[in-house]
Amino acid sequence: MAQAVQQRPHQGGFPRPQVAFQPDHGARFEERPQAFTQAPGGGLVDEGENGGTIGAMQDRDSNTDYGALAAAIKARGRELGFAAVGIARAEVGPAAARLREWLAAGCHGEMDYMARHADLRSNPQALVPGTVSVISAALDYLPAGADPGQTLADGRQAYVSRYALGRDYHKTVRQRLQKLATAIGEIAGPFGYRVFSDSAPVLEVEFARQAGLGWRGKHTLLLSQQGSWRFLGDLFTDLPLPADAPVADHCGTCTACLAACPTAAITAPYRVDARRCISYLTIELAGPIPEDLRPLIGNRIYGCDDCQLACPWNRFARSGDPDFAPRHGLDATPLSELMGWSETQFNDRLAGSPIRRIGFVRWLRNLAVGLGNGPATEAARAALAARADHPSALVREHVAWAGDRLAKGADPG
Repeated sequence: MAQAVQQRPHQGGFPRPQVAFQPDHGARFEERPQAFTQAPGGGLVDEGENGGTIGAMQDRDSNTDYGALAAAIKARGRELGFAAVGIARAEVGPAAARLREWLAAGCHGEMDYMARHADLRSNPQALVPGTVSVISAALDYLPAGADPGQTLADGRQAYVSRYALGRDYHKTVRQRLQKLATAIGEIAGPFGYRVFSDSAPVLEVEFARQAGLGWRGKHTLLLSQQGSWRFLGDLFTDLPLPADAPVADHCGTCTACLAACPTAAITAPYRVDARRCISYLTIELAGPIPEDLRPLIGNRIYGCDDCQLACPWNRFARSGDPDFAPRHGLDATPLSELMGWSETQFNDRLAGSPIRRIGFVRWLRNLAVGLGNGPATEAARAALAARADHPSALVREHVAWAGDRLAKGADPG
């Protein structure tokens, strides 16, 4: 979820899987510094009202072999299903300046929390006092199911970003990182840590890059020789673990992701303007979608994967974790059918899904745009007509726009 500023979903985001502009569902994150979580095996952490710093680790053996501990952490991470685990120092370096430049250009759109939490993103010690190392983990999510290209090519079908077809990644990644933290405590004894998965102001892609999990692609997502269909999570810790070395960039002269972006949101290599990004428009944006961008969205009703679908490295992507298998046929369901869901059906069927966060009104808004960009079938007309008098002005506006397009026989784009 992030990513134009080296972190998402997140991919968020929504997500935050990795997504091009770093959707950060950490908008709900408290702005005061947060102390470490109670460490497995002992209580050596001060979590005062104003945040705290980690207490002295008197019980820790001064002769600890941190190299061996790092190797054990990675082995346990793989046992828990992570595709890759690496370690970085708790320093963001030049990424902080790039973040501020991106914010100054207004590329974050209405995501005010991005600017509000910029200092915390830039300084891990301000976010969690006492942080020394960051354990970065990646989890594959590409699900089996309908072919993405075929769904995108059929204007009658709804396209949902692959990361959102199954279970909410926040829960899965956090739970596994918590299990990893428990395992570390069993090996090393008491230590301070906090677990993050697109849940706070963390430059996830930057830490993953430093930890050797991959390089930053030109679409701003973390990219490896196994592709980019991966969720990222971090474990901030006070353990002085040896940092891994970054890997080389293997994008070369390729610009496939830039050319594939439907709205030209990737304005330059390594730079995404969220205000044009379909993930932002369909997930983060609360109000009307700009009319000039609506035709470019096509049938994408929640997020966008085009930059990843175009990336040559994703030919080598691995199958995703079973938690992310499609639910309720969302990998290939007619737009008109989804438009007919009641609010109760939306809430019940999408319980435990990241999609539910956008709410029913935005869901209908997005579906209306998709229907307006598709063929003028009887099912499409009927689905729009049924929502023409919806209580929400936002829904009514987009339904009317879609109806006009179908009536005029507009090119679905």
